[in-house]
Amino acid sequence: MSGIIAALTSDHRRAVRIAESAQAAEGVTTLARFHEWFAERRRADVARVERVPLDELDRWSADPATGDIGHDSGRFFTVTGLSAEVTGAAVPAWTQPIILQPEIGILGILAKEIDGILHFLLQAKNEPGNPDGVELSPTVQATRSNYMRVHQGSPVPYLDYFRDTRRHSVIADVLQSEQGAWFLQKRNRNIIVETTEEVEPLEGFVWLTLGQIHRLLAGDTVINMDSRTVLSCLPFSGVGLAASYSFPGQEFRQSVLRSSSEEFAGLHSIGDILSWITETRSRHEVRARRVPLREAELWHRTPEAIEHESGLFFRVMGVSVEAGHREISRWDQPLIEPIGVGVNAFLVKRVEGVLHALVHARVQPGYLDVVELAPTVQCTPPNYAWLPAAARPPFLDDVLDAPPERVRFASLLSEEGGRFHHARNRYTIIETDADHAPDPGPDHRWLTLHQLVGLLRHSHYVNVEARSLVACLHSLTSRAA
Repeated sequence: MSGIIAALTSDHRRAVRIAESAQAAEGVTTLARFHEWFAERRRADVARVERVPLDELDRWSADPATGDIGHDSGRFFTVTGLSAEVTGAAVPAWTQPIILQPEIGILGILAKEIDGILHFLLQAKNEPGNPDGVELSPTVQATRSNYMRVHQGSPVPYLDYFRDTRRHSVIADVLQSEQGAWFLQKRNRNIIVETTEEVEPLEGFVWLTLGQIHRLLAGDTVINMDSRTVLSCLPFSGVGLAASYSFPGQEFRQSVLRSSSEEFAGLHSIGDILSWITETRSRHEVRARRVPLREAELWHRTPEAIEHESGLFFRVMGVSVEAGHREISRWDQPLIEPIGVGVNAFLVKRVEGVLHALVHARVQPGYLDVVELAPTVQCTPPNYAWLPAAARPPFLDDVLDAPPERVRFASLLSEEGGRFHHARNRYTIIETDADHAPDPGPDHRWLTLHQLVGLLRHSHYVNVEARSLVACLHSLTSRAA
């Protein structure tokens, strides 16, 4: 029994330390100094990214038999074809290009207590697909091919903190999925490690409190996708968090903290939520199989790119990159280029003063386990000009027509710039009335933040878009919405 009590005490203390860091608007680097530093990084770390025809990519070629596009090392990733069948869906069957990258990468953030406040080490990193150049990435953001130095580049800084954690304290460590529409069963290790060692930030790295990171999340294309997904895995929940802080006149902010406090029950118990997820996975019949890329119907290949006959969804294109602040300074690669800006939104409401988010049990062909919890709405609206009317997402009009005073968070954030070219989504949190959608349908449920955080301690429950929104929701504990 004493061991259980000690573990509970340790978990509570960790949650409080995370909350304290979230309330710290300044750290060893002030935000004013950070903005100067970040502007300088964007001026200094400029990559030359030039579109080149797919057929002219150096060290990449199409297999004569399948049309699949791969690297001559046999590593990194392959652009292949996918055939998907979803029984009962508005679009019951289709084929498409998809990225196959079976190796598991490391997305790791190093944490350290500095002057009594938990700080996190982030890297200003330029990826070829980033729309605005440098963004803040995790301490380590590397595929296995990268950190095993298949490209014969420089070693990855700080990698040993995440490959050998025995000297340090692991705050979070879980395999999480990537975009199920563009990756086939892709997973990365999301890990946060706290050290007590002295760690000097190398050039391009900066220590920030969680409160500073939360304020930067409100800015467009500053905190990258990989940082957001790792930060969402922080155990930012516990008993008594709401009682530890008071924000007079900021009832919405207090409701977010209550949602993170485990003594406040949600509309559904965690047992009921797990049963619902299992039932949803059992109810949806999904058959996804790899096929040769040349068999992707309605997708047309030219020497330049591969794109859908409608001109919508996305295209596969090629780039040649020169970058001065990377493990390797020059390379070519394919990228997925989405057509249009997407919308990823949570509808939220207060139930007896506790904030709940409406999640969608979403089927995507690239998931390892059929269904993951997604935002209330996750789509690119222009695509529905070509798709059948029945495919239009529920609650899309609630998001598109939301009055400004209901919008609690809005930021234009980019997706992973190492695989996607200028992939941007408008991440939005919109508050609705307490009586909104009491019965949202079989594929939606209202969850508290601490329930989402509990699910995030395990793999394949919460998708990458919803994880970004969890990080955005947590940011509302740091500042008034």
